[in-house]
Amino acid sequence: MSKENNQPKPKFNSYWIYAAIIAVILSFNLFGNTTTSTDISKNKFEELLRSNNIENISIVNKDYAEIHLTKEAQETYKDKNQDNILPWAPTKPVLTYNFGSLENFENLINKNKEKYNLTIDLKFDNRTDLFDSLIGFLPFIVILGIWIFMMRRMSGGASGGGAGGQIFNIGKSKAKLFDEKQKVKVSFKDVAGLVGAKEEVQEIVDFLKNPEKYTNLGGKIPKGALLVGPPGTGKTLLAKAVAGEAGVPFFSLSGSDFVEMFVGVGASRVRDLFKQAAQKSPSIIFIDEIDAIGRARGKSNMTGGNDERENTLNQLLTEMDGFGTDVNVIVIAATNRADVLDKALMRAGRFDRQIYVDLPDLNERSAIFNVHLKPLKLGTDLNVDFLAQQTPGFSGADIANLCNEAALMAARKGKESIDNQDFLDSVDRIVGGLEKKNKIISAKEKKTIAYHEAGHATASWMLEHAAPLVKVTIVPRGQSLGAAWYLPEERMIVQTEQMLDEMCATLAGRAAEKIIFNKISTGALSDLEKVTKQARAMVSIYGLSEKVGNLTYYDSSGQEYGFTKPYSETTAKLIDEEISNLIEAQYQRAITILTENKDKLTALADRLLEKEVIFKDDLVKIFGERAFLSESEKLEKKLKEQETEEETSEVKS
Repeated sequence: MSKENNQPKPKFNSYWIYAAIIAVILSFNLFGNTTTSTDISKNKFEELLRSNNIENISIVNKDYAEIHLTKEAQETYKDKNQDNILPWAPTKPVLTYNFGSLENFENLINKNKEKYNLTIDLKFDNRTDLFDSLIGFLPFIVILGIWIFMMRRMSGGASGGGAGGQIFNIGKSKAKLFDEKQKVKVSFKDVAGLVGAKEEVQEIVDFLKNPEKYTNLGGKIPKGALLVGPPGTGKTLLAKAVAGEAGVPFFSLSGSDFVEMFVGVGASRVRDLFKQAAQKSPSIIFIDEIDAIGRARGKSNMTGGNDERENTLNQLLTEMDGFGTDVNVIVIAATNRADVLDKALMRAGRFDRQIYVDLPDLNERSAIFNVHLKPLKLGTDLNVDFLAQQTPGFSGADIANLCNEAALMAARKGKESIDNQDFLDSVDRIVGGLEKKNKIISAKEKKTIAYHEAGHATASWMLEHAAPLVKVTIVPRGQSLGAAWYLPEERMIVQTEQMLDEMCATLAGRAAEKIIFNKISTGALSDLEKVTKQARAMVSIYGLSEKVGNLTYYDSSGQEYGFTKPYSETTAKLIDEEISNLIEAQYQRAITILTENKDKLTALADRLLEKEVIFKDDLVKIFGERAFLSESEKLEKKLKEQETEEETSEVKS
């Protein structure tokens, strides 16, 4: 094929119509009148009358007179007026005379006609100027243009032919279609972790590809699957993988795409969406952030935007499992707030599967790291398992951001590859914030911060269930003046002793200030907030208090109690006392531990003041090896032993 045939044809644009109208108006004004005109005085007019150089006179709108000259007289005025017209336009000079009073003008002509025996034709001409008419209609044209513009904006830019075509498409679905012409390149191989979730949606994909495998046994295709989980865990990515694997038409849109300021538009878009999906059956519909339209319906009869959202939800319920809906369309939805969804939407027959996409565990984080590390230029000292250990609680999106941050940090330092330290620095940057080395801190404040952080480190080192220390710094970072990094174990259940040890280590910062300076400061605000929440959870949620007993005041349904409490005032007083007793007991325990190790606490604080940043090796030199090794510490020790063995073998060879 030639290059000319491959060139895309220009698409029709409604503004072409406006340009054509303007061009026609301009052409009328430029080329409609090919004659030139010159205003003359009364004396000149009477001179032309006496010399009989006038062929006829046209009185235009009883306002002024156009004087048409004879052929001989035209030559006199042609050269003078040639510059006023286009060179290719035919010229016919016309003189204009503003006569003032029409009656006096007619008397003047009749008088001269009798006197000089003239043969002049007098005509009356009523004219309408197109341009003047348009000027008169200009306000209406402006109003119409503003109305069309607002309709286009309110319709969300939906495609439609011609100006204002979007008005008629406002009730159409905004779903983006992926079919054989526009395929999604994401597959299940690109989704690391999420083993259980992938099995669930893989079955849906398999059903669409091989329905006979299930229908022969009497099975029915599931109506829908709801992906639930924290932000950044890969719900949308999993839906993209379904689109890439299924090989059937895939409609993708967000829950907010149904919301519009016009009444009935949301329900209309739902109908149109399912109509399109049914025409391309079997097909999949993916609705991201479905809580935008799927929130629980209230009992109040208030009208407005809430009523419109309920109409949209009612239409969605009808389309998913209403009377006579037996089309082969599967709905996959994603949300972070399953607790606020309407119960009618969650029932079996609409969303048969509720797939919880949780934060990745240790092995899943390793797999996610392997996916995001592929395009990066890495150093030789990088250990993926170690990085997975250092990032507990990170979601897939957090890990992707960490890898990108490490690449930017290495480029900022002028490195040719990304090493292990760049990733560790990126973890600190994401968790703690940006370092503020230029922040002015007095020597007294710096010493207080050093002992505060040394107290945390000392207590966590001495307590069995406290999280092992990774790094301590007194360099301001983010909103904190100092920080300590720990590596918490990933536990499925937490015992009372483990929570108490964590509370003790958290309160050890304020305890160190009390022991060394016999004063306390406001620097323990975040610590107090953390232990207060832990103690309240132990007493009122997990039932770990002997005095309160095996009771919980936690509502898993997400319903708020409002201004009322689910317990009496006596119980509330008992809960407050138990929370206070728990916190004070662990505070006194922290003081006891730090008092017994005051010399080591002082040595650690001095080293921290000297180096500003200390690591686990510094604590080993002061305290000796930790008696209680966590799983992460065992892995770290094993990695170091392997490195030592490799170095020894290299030396021997």
